Amino acid sequence: QVQLVESGGGLVQAGGSLRLSCATSGRTFSSYAMGWFRQATGKAREFVAAVSWNGGVTYYADSVKGRFTISRDNVKKTVYLQMNNMKPGDTAVYYCATKNSGSDYFEARNYGNWGQGTQVTVSS
Repeated sequence: QVQLVESGGGLVQAGGSLRLSCATSGRTFSSYAMGWFRQATGKAREFVAAVSWNGGVTYYADSVKGRFTISRDNVKKTVYLQMNNMKPGDTAVYYCATKNSGSDYFEARNYGNWGQGTQVTVSS
């Protein structure tokens, strides 16, 4: 079982930046693709970004493309989400997850282990 712990959330003004981290335990981190999702109050959880097991391929939601960057460090067993030029619409709880099955990186059902989430709030 992989344990995931997100950190780095907080309050930022529109146009600002935050860097989220997701630290994992377990010996199999490098075998998993990893993803970030977010859930705003009253809304469904939505895909944000994903990265392949070796960091070679990345995927982004259209709403964050060009502003957010996902990366990973397999030695540190950590995945990151650099968020720049943030907007109030980015306000949500952000979750990282391991991709355990399926070919679609955008679907939450293909992710099996989830962190507890970290709150990100962007003020206008």
